[in-house]
Amino acid sequence: MPETKVALIIGAGDATGGAIAKRFAREGYVAACVRRNADKLSPLLEDIEKSGGQAIGIGCDARKEDEVHSLIEQVETEIGPIEVMVFNIGANVPSSIFEETARKYFKIWEMGCFSGFLAGREVALRMRERGRGTILYTGATASVRGGKGFAAFSGSKHALRALAQSMARELGPLGIHVGHIIVDGAIDTDFIRTNFPARYALKDQDGILNPDHIAENYWMLHQQPKDAWTFELDLRPWIENW
Repeated sequence: MPETKVALIIGAGDATGGAIAKRFAREGYVAACVRRNADKLSPLLEDIEKSGGQAIGIGCDARKEDEVHSLIEQVETEIGPIEVMVFNIGANVPSSIFEETARKYFKIWEMGCFSGFLAGREVALRMRERGRGTILYTGATASVRGGKGFAAFSGSKHALRALAQSMARELGPLGIHVGHIIVDGAIDTDFIRTNFPARYALKDQDGILNPDHIAENYWMLHQQPKDAWTFELDLRPWIENW
């Protein structure tokens, strides 16, 4: 019997995270889909299973060290070795610096960066034993450019990028591929359709990012040969300003 391969998607939401889970499931991976509220995963799990894939949903607050440790232990023990971990938690909460509170700033950092550290560390410990694996972090425009009204989000995304860079330099020689994907543009989601109808109207011109096309790039990064690993990849629609 072939060994079960697991793709752990932390932040398996309705758009990008879900599309990534589906993409890996199509390739025979068990998609271990994680959200804080596991009940919200039901539609995604049903879609994957209807398409012939395997998926499991797990609830976890990725900001909590004990919960993350238990999550990785559960997946590795009950499902199989984690071959790829995708960290896709968003924390895109706007606020003027004049109105930002310490509590909210800290919470955004916890979601956007600290949880990425916890997950990355726990998975890396397992991958080191096997001498292989892929860890992919989802970044944003805010990873490289702080925007007006997004001090907290930009700070967390800058920090996540630095974390990924440091991990890539340390883990690469151990056979673990670490990548950071900057998604620079609006994504085809209900949020964009409802709140930014003018931007969503650009969909017919391929002017917003298709989650399935984003997911294809995650699969590509995981498949790269060791002699040509990519650390950072920028994804943006052709009409997006740099």
